[in-house]
Amino acid sequence: MSWETVIGLEVHVQLATQSKIFSGSSTAFGAEPNTQASAVDLALPGTLPVPNAKAFEYAVMFGLAVNAEIGKTSFFERKNYFYPDLPKGYQTTQLEQPIVGPGYVDIKLSDGSTKRIRIHHAHLEEDAGKSLHEDFHGMSGIDLNRAGTPLIEIVSEPDMSNAEEAVAFAKQLHAIVTSLGICDGEMAQGSMRFDVNISVRKPGQPLGTRTETKNLNSFRFMEEAIKLEVERQIDVLEDGGSITQETRLYNGDTKKARAMRSKEEANDYRYFPCPDLLPVILDDDFVERARQNIPELPDQRAKRFISEYQLSDYDAEILATDRHLASYFEAAANASGQPKLCANWVMGDVSASLNNADISIQQSPVSPEQLASLVARISDDTISNKQAKKVFEIMWSEGGQADEIIEKHGMKQVSDTGALEQIVDQVLASKPQEVANYLAAEDSKRKKMMGAFMGPIMQATKGQANPGMVNKILAQKLAALAK
Repeated sequence: MSWETVIGLEVHVQLATQSKIFSGSSTAFGAEPNTQASAVDLALPGTLPVPNAKAFEYAVMFGLAVNAEIGKTSFFERKNYFYPDLPKGYQTTQLEQPIVGPGYVDIKLSDGSTKRIRIHHAHLEEDAGKSLHEDFHGMSGIDLNRAGTPLIEIVSEPDMSNAEEAVAFAKQLHAIVTSLGICDGEMAQGSMRFDVNISVRKPGQPLGTRTETKNLNSFRFMEEAIKLEVERQIDVLEDGGSITQETRLYNGDTKKARAMRSKEEANDYRYFPCPDLLPVILDDDFVERARQNIPELPDQRAKRFISEYQLSDYDAEILATDRHLASYFEAAANASGQPKLCANWVMGDVSASLNNADISIQQSPVSPEQLASLVARISDDTISNKQAKKVFEIMWSEGGQADEIIEKHGMKQVSDTGALEQIVDQVLASKPQEVANYLAAEDSKRKKMMGAFMGPIMQATKGQANPGMVNKILAQKLAALAK
């Protein structure tokens, strides 16, 4: 009998506020260690936290975007545990009455189906600091700049049954929070982190014992970690063993996972109401203002791309997921008037070059206007697709507009009918045997045999002949000879 996998996610999303959730300290990434941790962040005696209204606004915007109930009254508890980078010895968080209640998002799977993933709740809390190990021998360094950065922790229901669904859900959340502008989505910087709860069971049986793999910061690592843990649990159970409820870590470099500690229960943290913070009560006006600040979301954007630019469902979904990629595409499409061609280039050469350089679309050395200038020259047959790739490579490495590059490197496509007819005649005259073979062949085989003439024609024009025009002229000349 096969095994069923049950997966739930806890997603930590750093909110893009300028200051921390309970202090005025900066949240900017990349500062020198321990230069952005105030007395409030460290909970020094005599300090009191002051809630950041923007963090509440962002949390409400997220709740509205995922069709969730909004907790008009929420309050904070202290979650007590010791960790070297948790300076207070407790984390200020929400447990009993979180700001975001039950909601859901719909995900699309590779087979074209849609699945609804329920969200149990999302709560506000403060982030911990960061332990640094790389530059210390036999010791760890502690950087408390991140301590007190506002987070929402999104807790799903255990509605996912494989790695594909978990990654699709995580990507959908990433698309939502970045489109809302409440998180920069930079996972390598810790802006989004995923904890994955996994268990397996026989069909129809109660839920199995779950493990939690913590702090996954890429979709690829999440997929790898899930598959590895599912295989491990099945192997243990089929060998007659039992699963220990524990917290695990996955190393994306070594592709290995290990147990970190036994999994804590809620009562291990000794939650109690935070004595320094009053309940937070949101009125209808606050929620409505947050609603008015919600921009176009990925699903809405995809539908608009389909109707406005006549893109396919697939192209629209890919381009609409990332708001920066979507903005880049729209700017290029509007400047060139060729949305489908722009979509192909953004999803193709542009994205491939970004991946190879390991940079984001915001850092692209080719602007939307430059891409539009290239697409326009493809559209009017000034250059072929093959030449366009060379133009793009030069544009990426050296800059410049398409017209300048085409002129400088002599790439203009030969589209003069008279000149092309002369070259085709010369090539046919130089290959009498190939012409005879073509004329003697069956109609079904002739199209493939035209390649014997296309190569020499393109060579004669140094690859600058318009392939479409050459094909048309060649077909006409051969048809005349066949009569």
